[in-house]
Amino acid sequence: MLKKIPTQQVELGMFLQSMEGSWLSHPFWKTKFVLRDQADLDALLRSGVPAVWIDVSKGTDLLAEPGSPEPAAAAVSAPVDLSAEQVPEPEPEPEPPGPPTIVAPKQQARPARASMGAEMEQATQVMNRSREQITALFGEARMGNAINSEECQPLVVEIADSVARNPSALISLARLKTKDDYTYMHSVAVCALMVSLSRQLGLDEDQAREAGLAGLLHDIGKMAMPLEILNKTGALSDAEFTVIRSHPVRGYQMLKESGGVSAAALDVCLHHHEKMDGTGYPQKLKGEQISLLARMGSVCDVYDAITSTRPYKAAWDPAGSIQRMAQWTGQFDPVVFKAFVMCVGIYPVGSLVKLESGRLAVVLDLNSQNLAAPVVRVFYSTRSKLPISVQTLDLSDAAVSDRVIGRESPQDWGFTHLDEIWRKA
Repeated sequence: MLKKIPTQQVELGMFLQSMEGSWLSHPFWKTKFVLRDQADLDALLRSGVPAVWIDVSKGTDLLAEPGSPEPAAAAVSAPVDLSAEQVPEPEPEPEPPGPPTIVAPKQQARPARASMGAEMEQATQVMNRSREQITALFGEARMGNAINSEECQPLVVEIADSVARNPSALISLARLKTKDDYTYMHSVAVCALMVSLSRQLGLDEDQAREAGLAGLLHDIGKMAMPLEILNKTGALSDAEFTVIRSHPVRGYQMLKESGGVSAAALDVCLHHHEKMDGTGYPQKLKGEQISLLARMGSVCDVYDAITSTRPYKAAWDPAGSIQRMAQWTGQFDPVVFKAFVMCVGIYPVGSLVKLESGRLAVVLDLNSQNLAAPVVRVFYSTRSKLPISVQTLDLSDAAVSDRVIGRESPQDWGFTHLDEIWRKA
């Protein structure tokens, strides 16, 4: 039986069915689980979620005060809340092979985090090695040579280890690629995002690395595209766009011919441009027909693409990109997208935000317990319209009274140096 209760009355042992309020305020990436950890309960009580639905048939009920009647069960149904357990197994498809079977995500302990500053140097070294290896790998693919996915494994491990120490460091550095090396470094960025998202969804370490390899190889088909189209600075013609849209199939064929490439990597390569509403390509798969890894690949691919400078467009700011993606109804799996936001934040590293004090700041690092209270570097006053002494604030610290009241567009303020500010972490 379902019952709606105020959040402040939640106790350990209750089965959470769903939560009310904006999903961005929820402290968990999913619901539908028994609340057993005191830290989780504390996070829920601090979250601002006004009320929750509990299932008293699967967990403990609200204890009535002595002498008072037992609270009545709600007479209406709880709102539908998709969770990872509800992601169905994909139906088998005709050739080319459909998505591999992905087991339901498992809960596991998060890797120990390092500070942004502590990880930046190591992440920079990983990025430099990645650039060399991926440029060589994609160069071989462009010449028509077979892809040896085994040679990619050490790189995936390096990227996964950096993401474990601090996801924001490598992911944010990968976003700074130039338009000239976009095609290569985009794959490194998607690899890192896939690893981070896998862990957020509770996949085990082997699955996370498999997802990372799939991200690394997902755009290999672009090596079969004509350079004059791939690097064109203007809008593509209909004919050119048709050619570019063939890169998932071409990449699938290249990986298949190379042999030894996992079914997961083949699936993500072929299906990372599918959309939940069936309007994607190349097979117009819809909803349950798209595997979990391909749904993940879609979100990671789009986020890195729109936040990167490309031959034909300037990068969008990270926070604005998350806001726009949230409005694209029908494109992404809502459960996967919510988990993705938990990875990169409502205000990802590098975002320009306005504080209640009237100061502007750039985001340096995330606070996993409260996405609305990141670590920021203050540098400008909107009241005096002048730069101010640079100051680093952890907005989750009880001693800090300031808070974020919204994102700002760097273009509107004429700021072109934000990356220099946050990279000095």
